[in-house]
Amino acid sequence: MNRRMFAATTAISAGRILGANEQVRAGVIGSGGRGRFLSANFKEVGAEMAAVCDVYEPNLEAGLRIASTGARRYGDYRRLLEDKSIDIAVIATPDHWHAQMAVDAVEAGKDVYLEKPMAHSIAEGFRVIEAARRTGRVVQVGMQRRSFDLFQEAKQIVDSGALGDVRLVNSWWLNKTPAALPAKPLTGKLDWQQWLGPAPKAPLDPARFLNWYWFWDYSGGLMISQAAHVVDSIVWLMNSTYPAAVTCAGGKVNMAGADVPETTTMCIEYPENYMAVFTVGYKAMRYNLTNDQLKQFHGSKARFDVGRESYALYPESNALDMKPSVEKRKPGSFDSATRAHIRNLLDCVRSRKDPNATVEMGQHTNVVLWMASEALRSGRRIRWDGSGKRAV
Repeated sequence: MNRRMFAATTAISAGRILGANEQVRAGVIGSGGRGRFLSANFKEVGAEMAAVCDVYEPNLEAGLRIASTGARRYGDYRRLLEDKSIDIAVIATPDHWHAQMAVDAVEAGKDVYLEKPMAHSIAEGFRVIEAARRTGRVVQVGMQRRSFDLFQEAKQIVDSGALGDVRLVNSWWLNKTPAALPAKPLTGKLDWQQWLGPAPKAPLDPARFLNWYWFWDYSGGLMISQAAHVVDSIVWLMNSTYPAAVTCAGGKVNMAGADVPETTTMCIEYPENYMAVFTVGYKAMRYNLTNDQLKQFHGSKARFDVGRESYALYPESNALDMKPSVEKRKPGSFDSATRAHIRNLLDCVRSRKDPNATVEMGQHTNVVLWMASEALRSGRRIRWDGSGKRAV
């Protein structure tokens, strides 16, 4: 048995073998707002939230209040991963920790629900793929549209050929941010050094900790977090994988204290002979969540509009008032996508099949995100070198 086979066999044997009706036990790493939302939804679909880990005491206490009765508390995620009774690690930390925690989790014999973006660099994403496949663990990347029935119907419409040839996809996500990063004090103990982890060393800064989204060291602003949803949907519906090239432009940073501009546009060239354009504009007016985003697939036979909770197919027409031939709106339905995504993971934990959002799918989008980041900061068109698995 070679080293890879031995490592994979060891990791699989380290995880529990679940009976068909046995309850799955999960532990959440990072119990901020997203982590608590996931904990509540894991519980709702039948998992036991048996452990909570966070380096910030208020988040840890809040997570324990949502977790299952008797949940264990951890201040160090490695101790949670040592718990042999935990089947799934739910990783909902800031982005800069995603890849390392996912690798450590599968090495410890855990299956994983990994929030998007999958990694904080292109190289990290390939590390996650290698570790997941070598160990044989199930990793579901949190791109929940892939499990949402409305988006699965949209996928069928695109695959039917009703749109004809698609050479352009326009997409956007619009909303509003405050004039400055919220200035809030820390209200409890924080293990700052552990929170920094693989990020550059820095003195304790409550603004960075509480608003980590907006700093390149830990994330990439809403440009990265929202594109993780939208670009993945485009890649999926268009049956694509990696891009050919990416460019990106951004406005000034209009939110005092932030690193990342809140208004950006990325243009993605795909080898399948189409372009995808995604704009995030968070100095717009406030939108209802049903109406804040849209993807428009411009086909030679029809235009297909896909929103967060809607889709509409507009066949080619010279009519002044275009009417959709197929339309669906389900306001307020989007939270069900997360529960469907979790159910899919739980099914795969038992069956050992691939989930709806595999690590490879996560990396297809992750590559675009970090090519766009490099393009924005360098002012260059970034090309994808598939043979070298790198951006150039």
